[in-house]
Amino acid sequence: MKSFIATLLIGVIVSGQVVYGQSSNIDKVQFFKDDTALNVTLETYWTKVINQKNKIGRIFPARFISKLNDSTNANEPVDLEVRGHFRREYCYLPPLKLSFYKNTSSIMHSLKSLKLVSACRLGAGYEQFLLKEFLVYKMYNLITDKSFRVRLLNIEYKDSSEKKSAFTEHAFFTENVKEMGKRNECKEWAKGKINTESTDRKQMTLVALFEYMIGNTDWSVPGNHNIKLIQSKEDSFSKPFSIPYDFDYSGIVNTEYAVPDPLLNTETVLQRVYRGFPRTMEELNEAFEIFKQQKEKIFAVVNNFELLNDRNKKHMIEYLESFYAIIKNQKDIKYIFIDNARTE
Repeated sequence: MKSFIATLLIGVIVSGQVVYGQSSNIDKVQFFKDDTALNVTLETYWTKVINQKNKIGRIFPARFISKLNDSTNANEPVDLEVRGHFRREYCYLPPLKLSFYKNTSSIMHSLKSLKLVSACRLGAGYEQFLLKEFLVYKMYNLITDKSFRVRLLNIEYKDSSEKKSAFTEHAFFTENVKEMGKRNECKEWAKGKINTESTDRKQMTLVALFEYMIGNTDWSVPGNHNIKLIQSKEDSFSKPFSIPYDFDYSGIVNTEYAVPDPLLNTETVLQRVYRGFPRTMEELNEAFEIFKQQKEKIFAVVNNFELLNDRNKKHMIEYLESFYAIIKNQKDIKYIFIDNARTE
């Protein structure tokens, strides 16, 4: 009898360990496929984070609390690290990186580290900027799988010192570059800086055209600015693929702090400037066909997003319509993307 009970107890323990192991492994791909907003409480000493945001490398202990969509509860420690450049200095809430990987028993452990993009300042207007940038990522996901996926969050920022009142704002996670690479059978580029035209030509064409569509000039391949590079795992001699991110300076988002590069001789980020290199008409039309095929879905991303107000929906749709009007006209295509493409 004792032997039977002991065997039964061992079975229960093993079974419990299996169940725990299953519940602790979040599907990294499904996590970013989910279109529902994840409710999260992020608790830390926010006064210290905000006051010390310019101290590079400073790690802030925090607690991540969330009821995940599969009814699994996460309530665990996480490390916060302030990142970014302009937004770190200018914004009330700096961009952050959340690191889950140190705690191997963490429910969120499989996600390792994720960038958190939050509204620059408090208030409805800034939250709308944040939501528009979120939608730009969703648009680019429709153009190519070689793109960062994002997950919308509804975050309660809770101050552990209780010196500040809690407040709730939307934010979003961006996919880890290594995981995005794995989805595309690639690894992160590790060979240093590279010229724009030394990257994969077709992918670079899509990047440059998409950046033009959204009115973004705040990117550079050789400058390693708002571009990540990934390379095929199977071919170490292959050209890397360019992956754009950070779209808050784009015309379609049109944040109040976004200003154009003085070298471009434009007065506002609403004015598009093509920053790609010349392509043949055949190459351009092949790429534009992708944009045309996805047009209705791209528009639906905006129109079906309930958190965006009607005024901003109207602005985004009109901005997109002006792009699609351009790519209908072969003379405009030649003038903008061939005759006036950059040469250096």
